[in-house]
Amino acid sequence: MPAPVTTDLVWKEIEKRLFAVLSFVTPKGQARSAGIVYVVRDRVLFIGTGTDSWKAKHIARNPSVALCVNIPKRIPFLPWVKIPDATISFSATARVLPIDETDPEILDALLEGMVDDPKIREGNVVLEIRPVGDFVTYGVGVPMMDMRDPEKARGRAPV
Repeated sequence: MPAPVTTDLVWKEIEKRLFAVLSFVTPKGQARSAGIVYVVRDRVLFIGTGTDSWKAKHIARNPSVALCVNIPKRIPFLPWVKIPDATISFSATARVLPIDETDPEILDALLEGMVDDPKIREGNVVLEIRPVGDFVTYGVGVPMMDMRDPEKARGRAPV
């Protein structure tokens, strides 16, 4: 029996986190990934990055991306016992937004008060990530002991 995962549960987990791995494709068709910090507004993820970054350049050419959010799992009082992270992965469509076309509240959350610095405004863009299809999860919404059984630990929920 798969994990009892709901869309709302998945979004709650995504909103609690701030780090994920973003995967994208180069113009030559090579897979790449990068660790990113994000904020969520209205079930859309936003990432700040440099105007000349590989992420911005590749995504401008190919907006199909994937994201994987890791959720650390630990046993209280037994931190030396290794437990694999739970994960949420999904496909998404990305857009590169100029700073001036991004909601000021999102900019403030991403740039933490540096939004008025002309160098920051000039040298950065925002990636808007809109999930599509289904969330695929492992270990989300299940007890840690059930993570040993892939049938119980795997889940799926519509975006």
